[in-house]
Amino acid sequence: MAIATINPATGETLKTYEALSDQAVDERLDRAVTAFRSYRLTVPEERAGWLRAAADVLDGDTDAVAELMVTEMGKTLAAAKAEVGKCAKGLRYYAEHGPAMLEPRPADAGAVGADDAYVVHQPIGVVLAIMPWNFPLWQAMRFAAPALMAGNVGLLKHASNVPQTALYIEELFRKAGFPADVFQTLLVGSSAIERVLRDDRVAAATLTGSAPAGQSVASIAGDVLKKTVLELGGSDPFIVMPSADLDRAAEVAVTARCQNNGQSCIAAKRFFVHTDIAEEFTRLFAEKLAALTVGDPMAEDTKVGPLATESGREDVEKYVQDAVDKGATVVTGGKRPDRPGWFYEPTLLTGITPEMDLYDEEVFGPVAALWTVDSLEEAIEIANSHPYGLGSNLWSEDEQERATFIRDVQSGMAFVNGMVTSYPELPFGGVKQSGYGRELTELGMYEFTNAKTVWIGPRSSEQAQGDTATASE
Repeated sequence: MAIATINPATGETLKTYEALSDQAVDERLDRAVTAFRSYRLTVPEERAGWLRAAADVLDGDTDAVAELMVTEMGKTLAAAKAEVGKCAKGLRYYAEHGPAMLEPRPADAGAVGADDAYVVHQPIGVVLAIMPWNFPLWQAMRFAAPALMAGNVGLLKHASNVPQTALYIEELFRKAGFPADVFQTLLVGSSAIERVLRDDRVAAATLTGSAPAGQSVASIAGDVLKKTVLELGGSDPFIVMPSADLDRAAEVAVTARCQNNGQSCIAAKRFFVHTDIAEEFTRLFAEKLAALTVGDPMAEDTKVGPLATESGREDVEKYVQDAVDKGATVVTGGKRPDRPGWFYEPTLLTGITPEMDLYDEEVFGPVAALWTVDSLEEAIEIANSHPYGLGSNLWSEDEQERATFIRDVQSGMAFVNGMVTSYPELPFGGVKQSGYGRELTELGMYEFTNAKTVWIGPRSSEQAQGDTATASE
């Protein structure tokens, strides 16, 4: 795939870049190692000041950066502006709370026969971040903010269709006053990842992407014994029970499925609706999906823009056609609009069976698959049969149903009467083929630190007596 900005609303190639040579990559790796030697010695309060400065820069650049993201990957302008604001919030979160997270954690010194004992979290070095295009600023920032706060330095290998956003992120940290080369963008193709990851100058890696990409990165990293954090695919269940507010649930279901034009790992993709309310919910859901305005992502009234790539739309079309060929019903949508660009209508399918490809694969576009179930237990059983386990949703006012859902659903995140989303204040990540490790909160920062145990033995009696004598003199 070329490293280029291609406007998904028109298909026009706006800007192309040459991939860095192996020599240029080596030079950046050397600079990253040099930067780490001194950056790790900075104090947390100093790093916090740079993070706050970065948030201020982002605030000032909101309009320009939002328009850049729209141009590169097609999200609506409103969504892009919200993403910029979320990034500024994330930077400020770690600026405010990071220093306390990095304070030594005292242990029970007496229990281990020590005069003092504690745990200190120290940076591990150069961390490679391999990031996707769907949230081109936020995905990178939720790695960068905690990693830089901890004293690590970052190398960003971003998706090849968002090169200008990738370069902006490097510029952002430079403009905020961070020391030179603490955060660098590598404009390289996917074929360069293995060489960089195997390089001794790189300490660890984090990837947000597909399960096959995660398998590849984990295999390489395992071969050279390097830490990885993987946030991979998701096909989140959205369960609606009779006690739910159906109109509200249907409204959120539309947003949960069509956010970011349907291109989100934590978008709700599989909808399990109790038989007693299935007809009414399906009607509401379909009506609200059909009412969404599909069009120019720069327009204020647009709710769904184009898919980010032409191949991405082709994949969505194949999933829908396969399901229809095998008996699924298209309640609304189901085709591409007659216009330039890589658009696809918000779509609702019913009559889903295990023979269909979308039954156990992730559809990365505005396509919802709906099942009718007789109980919460049936919904959870089908939901858990999927290989992914990222987020999950339940709509119910019944306390026992909520408790059962939270206990039994196989996911890294469980949201009740609300849409799965990411917050700096909550851990983010999945189970099963959705990956491992956590981002955000202190857990996300500790992923790339050395939790060093410190044990200090009791002073000898002679030393203690010497100290007493000195004090008396």
